Amino acid sequence: MTATKSLPHHSVVAAKLYKTPPPPFGHDIRALFGFEPNYINLNHGSYGSLPLPVRAFCDKLTDEAESNPDKFIRVNCIDYLTHVRERVANLIGAETDECVIVNNTSHGIATVLRNFVFNEGDVLVGATTTYGSVSQTLKYLADLPPHPTLSTFNLQFPTKRAQIVQDFEEHIKQLTKMGDVETGKRKIIALIDTIVSLPGVSLPWKEMVAICREAGVISVVDGAHSIGQELDINLSEARPDFWVSNCHKWLFSKRGSAVLYIPKRNQHLIKSPIPTPVTYNSPHDGDYKGPQDFVTLFDWTGTIDYVPHLSISAAIDFREWLGGEHKINEYTHALALVGGRHLAERLGTNVMDPDGELTFNMVNVELPIPGEIEASDEVNKVFLDTLLLQWQTSALAYKHNEKWWVRCSVQIWNEISDFDVMANALKDACAKVKEYAAQQNN
Repeated sequence: MTATKSLPHHSVVAAKLYKTPPPPFGHDIRALFGFEPNYINLNHGSYGSLPLPVRAFCDKLTDEAESNPDKFIRVNCIDYLTHVRERVANLIGAETDECVIVNNTSHGIATVLRNFVFNEGDVLVGATTTYGSVSQTLKYLADLPPHPTLSTFNLQFPTKRAQIVQDFEEHIKQLTKMGDVETGKRKIIALIDTIVSLPGVSLPWKEMVAICREAGVISVVDGAHSIGQELDINLSEARPDFWVSNCHKWLFSKRGSAVLYIPKRNQHLIKSPIPTPVTYNSPHDGDYKGPQDFVTLFDWTGTIDYVPHLSISAAIDFREWLGGEHKINEYTHALALVGGRHLAERLGTNVMDPDGELTFNMVNVELPIPGEIEASDEVNKVFLDTLLLQWQTSALAYKHNEKWWVRCSVQIWNEISDFDVMANALKDACAKVKEYAAQQNN
């Protein structure tokens, strides 16, 4: 591969900062983020948080773009994107030209799924815990002729990794027992999470991908929470058929930005991104010479702000300055385990994953709310108003498997005392939820 043009240098502030040792993890490092002074952020997993040095890089890149939009988009941007793809590919154990940058994980998964030509009898496999927009995409595709069948893998927590693998293998076995998948008469596509959004638990996705490969099932892996939170991903070894992960969540790039990985063996299946670019090659074209190159298809799909995509490189620089992936996640993982137990003790409840087998940096703690109380927009608003507006903190409350839980996302700026603030806020919110439910029952 020829050398690519590196992105512009860091801002003066970042360049000076990176010559000094980083502050210790915890509240001291809050100074490198733009949070309101009293805001306790335990919901990083939803939208991500932009470090100030990365933000300064984005501002500098915006200045470059606006100073000469034609030069930036027509000349510099492709080389910049190649540089980003090189760096992110190295991080996930893939080849550069197996990676393209898209806006977010939902966009990437929709791109993959909508490139398949379905036949009667094809099957789309989701799970009871599949992320909302992805689950709805599966339903939408099933609503269109020829109406592929939906199959739902039942996942209920608490559970164990070994049980998940066993149950998933049996689910796939039942779907493929007729033997027509291996002959190509019918295709089955399984949507697999690396880390479920709600509950915030990791899945044995590499084992699940292997089960699919052995059975002739196509694996589409939703890694929305993976990059920056899951260590040693190594896609060349795991060999999913398709894989996508947000970079604006745990990696610290500007939202929205994500990496879509498609190994070379499957790139012929992707005829067009969303939206279809001018570089698409149609068999109806008079000079048609075959499908367009995979990477070229994604280079320009319409005018967008490329700064979030390009910020991935600056985010990687920031994380390297902090000490790298293992140092970052050693801190956040340990605090997630300790903080979750502390929060459960304060609430008089339990953590969902007591031995930490399924826990990376998101921890799920049971809430002291009766399971009879149903989830609703009104209940969600009580939690939102109480935590975010009154207590100036944030975490996700949700109902799963007939119990109420809270998902706390732990980052490098958190300390154990943040869980005390969260405990007080949740006690207040839970009391209001129970009061609201009592009023509704009168």
